[in-house]
Amino acid sequence: MNAEVVVAGGGPVGLMTAALLNAAGVSVLVLEKLDRPTTQSRATTLHPRSLEVFSALPGLAERLIELGRPVSGTHFAVLPDLLDLTGLDTRYPFTLLVPQVRTERLLAEHLATSGVVVLRGTEVTGLEQDAEGVRVLAGGQVHHGRYLVGADGAHSAVRKLAGIEFPGREPTMCGFLADVELAEAPPRTHQWRHDTGWLSAVRLTDGVHRLFGAEPGDTGLSPEQVRERQAEPLTEGELRAVLRRVVGTDFGLRAVHWTSRANDSTRHAATFRSGRVLLAGDAAHVHLPAGGQGLNVGLQDATNLAWKLAAELRGWAPEGLLDSYDAERRPIAEKLAANTLAQSALMTTFTPAGGALRDLVSGLIADGTLTSELAGWISGIAVRYPAPPGAHPLVGARWPEAIGLPVDRMTKVDFTPDHRLGWRPARPWQGLAAAVIRPDGHVAQAWDSAEDALSQLGNLAGTG
Repeated sequence: MNAEVVVAGGGPVGLMTAALLNAAGVSVLVLEKLDRPTTQSRATTLHPRSLEVFSALPGLAERLIELGRPVSGTHFAVLPDLLDLTGLDTRYPFTLLVPQVRTERLLAEHLATSGVVVLRGTEVTGLEQDAEGVRVLAGGQVHHGRYLVGADGAHSAVRKLAGIEFPGREPTMCGFLADVELAEAPPRTHQWRHDTGWLSAVRLTDGVHRLFGAEPGDTGLSPEQVRERQAEPLTEGELRAVLRRVVGTDFGLRAVHWTSRANDSTRHAATFRSGRVLLAGDAAHVHLPAGGQGLNVGLQDATNLAWKLAAELRGWAPEGLLDSYDAERRPIAEKLAANTLAQSALMTTFTPAGGALRDLVSGLIADGTLTSELAGWISGIAVRYPAPPGAHPLVGARWPEAIGLPVDRMTKVDFTPDHRLGWRPARPWQGLAAAVIRPDGHVAQAWDSAEDALSQLGNLAGTG
């Protein structure tokens, strides 16, 4: 089959990329190696910025909120004091607990309604690219596209076939994950002891709890030991025993829906672009699961990438726009790696000194010292991209009202009190008179005076 963009990977990141491209009028084909949708939810949390991203697809953010459970705070390194998100400048000042399978199903239904083809049971096994496009061998057939997006997970075939290196840190710990039904609700969401380990029990929906944690013996492992442990299924009996060792009870465990093991391997791609091949999500970065950051950063990769591909294909992209995907998103992956490694140290340093460090950091969160910075980063609300020399200081920042923006063009925003520019009216922000907002909600250009905006706007492509 032919499409302007071929997306490898039918998880949330690949489906979001396809949905945004389709909304921008780009023909897209999704290739997924699994022959049916997964029933396992590795991620359970959507952050405020991701909900803003979903708002670009009519009705999806609201539908997700109906399917999930909003909570006002989120943890950092399973510390007892949570990050309060209620003060964030967004329509969605909360995290949404929603199993990944529901997010994936909603996106798949949206694509089906939009006429986007998702070929299941179709694993990418080869690719060739030239100045005109990409030829993708998958499922015994050759599919042609102008570009290929690899959103095919941590063991990405696209990344390997494109020859993109994936440097980073080998794993040293192997914890546990499980979705279960409990007869007794745990007294606290996060329980940590330096002598027995840690357990987190997050209530999802339909009476299911997500359990995750580790014991002291799960740390300080060699990469080979981690791989051996991950190859062994986590049985119900073993899970019961782990719970009793860590917190002294299995909470009347009565049903196990799914179990897995997680490690702290931390890597990111050396580049997010190689010619006409681009990477997003776990194909571009992996790390210890910590508060759903992997899924959410992946969704924001998709948002940054989709409009740039659409602009390139429709001919209004300025020179170097597609290269800016790597320039903007790879530093985010680098910060993500550092962030999750720091959380890993706080979660798995099972010593009295580790406990003292946890108390110190938790106290800094409780008194507000760290809350704003950490909440802004984890939520995605504070992410901003570097501006070119001489640009207005707000270029690259996220516009707080970035809800439901058109995905196929820039948006002109009028902050003047009487809206005399005649552009999209908005409440005053940062003393600006006007701005042009990218489809992903970040500022492309800004002006302190309406006159400057009118005289300079013609230099910016894609404003329509």
